[in-house]
Amino acid sequence: MSQSAVKATVISNQQDPRLRGRLRTRLAGLLLLLALASLLFMLDSSVLPPGPGRTLVAVILFSGGAILTFSILAMLRQPATQDRRPASADRRISPAGNAHPPAAGTLASLEEDSLKILYEIVAGINTAHSLDDLLTRFLYTFKRFTQARAAAIWVENDQHVPELAASSGIDEALIHPDRPDVRRCLYERAATEGKIWIEDSLAKCEKIAGHRFFEQDDIGLISLPMRYRGRVIGVINLFLDNDIIGGVDSIKPLLTSIAHHISIAIEKYHDDDESREHLVKEERIRIAHELHDSLAQSLASLRLQVRVLDETLHQGDESTTWQQLERIEHSLDEANTELRGLIANFRAPSSNRGLVDAIEQLVKQFRNETRIRTYLQRDCSPSYFPRETEIQILRIIQEALWNIRKHSQAKTVRILLRDNSGGHCHVLIEDDGVGINKQVYGSPGEHVGLTIMRERATKIGGKLKIESEPGEGTRVVLEINKPDESKPA
Repeated sequence: MSQSAVKATVISNQQDPRLRGRLRTRLAGLLLLLALASLLFMLDSSVLPPGPGRTLVAVILFSGGAILTFSILAMLRQPATQDRRPASADRRISPAGNAHPPAAGTLASLEEDSLKILYEIVAGINTAHSLDDLLTRFLYTFKRFTQARAAAIWVENDQHVPELAASSGIDEALIHPDRPDVRRCLYERAATEGKIWIEDSLAKCEKIAGHRFFEQDDIGLISLPMRYRGRVIGVINLFLDNDIIGGVDSIKPLLTSIAHHISIAIEKYHDDDESREHLVKEERIRIAHELHDSLAQSLASLRLQVRVLDETLHQGDESTTWQQLERIEHSLDEANTELRGLIANFRAPSSNRGLVDAIEQLVKQFRNETRIRTYLQRDCSPSYFPRETEIQILRIIQEALWNIRKHSQAKTVRILLRDNSGGHCHVLIEDDGVGINKQVYGSPGEHVGLTIMRERATKIGGKLKIESEPGEGTRVVLEINKPDESKPA
């Protein structure tokens, strides 16, 4: 097209009132997206912390801006005559003869509502309590905007087989797990080919199901593949009237973008679930090791003592019997103390008053329960660490004190918090006990707490040193880089 022809087309299009209104709508949407993108990068990280959520919002804003930009360019290039369609296709005529614009939510106006759809999707992702909640909210939002008769979302399970994750408006008896052939009819083409698949009729799937999905005949199916990193992880089904399906080609980029954003949210939930499962597994292993090293051994000892008591009773030695009963009573007291210590050790720190206050509370409890002279010296006030780092530091101190109570036979314990000029914070826990027997250090089931302490230090970017000699006590030194105080924690 020549330059003069393009200019003439633009002028002609601008003279069309309907086209001018649509252009203004798209330009306003584009400006709003730019404002939101600017606001996103100006927001404090405490409002919207860096991470997958912030990245997802940025991707959605960029996609919406790209869609609106291409839409504006396409409108400027198309001839005005092509934009003028018969009143029957574009408008509804009231009995009085007045023309009405198409209803909001049809595919003809879906592109104009793209910003609203993207906004509701982002809001749903940020407020959903679970993956089921997210997919249900999205399904009803998408169904409302497209005026779909029904909708369904299929998401791959661990065996990479799509399973029904959410549905609305469709008889689930038709797509019961016992009917895999009907299920495949709805999602297989889109999942296999990885592109939007359109069926003008449901006759094929209805024949397989042996039952009609809807009473009406003029309902078709749009299947949207949800892709993540080049792999289809699910399919969205939209059951629409045929007259609406006819306009789907113009909004395929929007539908693809929406499906992609939902796939990102699904994978994020899956990753979060895997992380939680991994943490729970680690904590269960730790609890099992601690129970093996303490309470299980005490109970095994009690079992042997009860056998000895049984033999003593048969011998009729009253003096030995009373001695054995005292040993059992003493062992029960020790088992009870160990159990209370385990409960206190496994309990998550609940103090919201800061790290130093939590350490003081921990030391006070340790001093009261063990009667060991315990001193806390503060040469710094480490209030600059994030909450997660404070919890890990407290856990390391807690683990060190538990090991002292359990193994050291110490009479004195000292805890020191100190800053140095190199931008580090040092935490020292030392005792005057019997030290660590290196022959058993690191063996299965023994001193597991020391390994866990090292893992906790690594998690927060710190270094843990354990210095000990038999009969010379033990020193645990934690060194952590102080965060940049100019940045929010």
